[in-house]
Amino acid sequence: MVPASRGQWFVIMRLPIASRHTGRPAAFNPWILPDRAFTVLYGCPELPRLSHYFLPRILLNQGRVLYLDGANQISPLLIARFARERGLDPSAFNTLIRVSRAFTCFQLTELIRRVPKILEAFAADVLIVTALPDLFFDEDVRDREARASFEHALEGLLEIAMLPISIAVFSDATSFKTKRRDFFQELCKQASQVLRVEARSDSELSFSCEKTAPLLPQ
Repeated sequence: MVPASRGQWFVIMRLPIASRHTGRPAAFNPWILPDRAFTVLYGCPELPRLSHYFLPRILLNQGRVLYLDGANQISPLLIARFARERGLDPSAFNTLIRVSRAFTCFQLTELIRRVPKILEAFAADVLIVTALPDLFFDEDVRDREARASFEHALEGLLEIAMLPISIAVFSDATSFKTKRRDFFQELCKQASQVLRVEARSDSELSFSCEKTAPLLPQ
């Protein structure tokens, strides 16, 4: 890990290998989401799929994940492969993750606003959201409507952030040429941690921490 300015860091990692180890490593590992933090990850188009690689350690620790899939990228086959690589039946992971898909920005907003109610029946430890604010860049949606829906979704995330749950948003927003880029800037402003992830050669990924803040009290 290479220190940058205060509160920032830079590290190069490969995709995590299969392991049945559940403890937290001594060295910093960007594949482990911080407890009770609101984290935004962005920087490369593959991020929605890369979100899968954050799941094994959570699930191996019997953590529950609520996955709001705005990118339509969730892969049950990949999750099943993770389980088998660790000598487990896929059902061991399947019972710990609940997936809801959204195909429009309005559907994603509605899902986010429903999370507190969902948590009453499915007590998740981690909330993963993909394609935020990417879905809100749809040019078929008028600017005023898209902005209102996005603000409503962001309000929902801030309310969820007050609960005992970790939030991770995986976004490809910077790949879009849109006048709504301020949506992403506002998302990062409200997040407690912002990580830029970039693909390098030889299957390596660089993680740059651009913002970090103290974790919420337990």
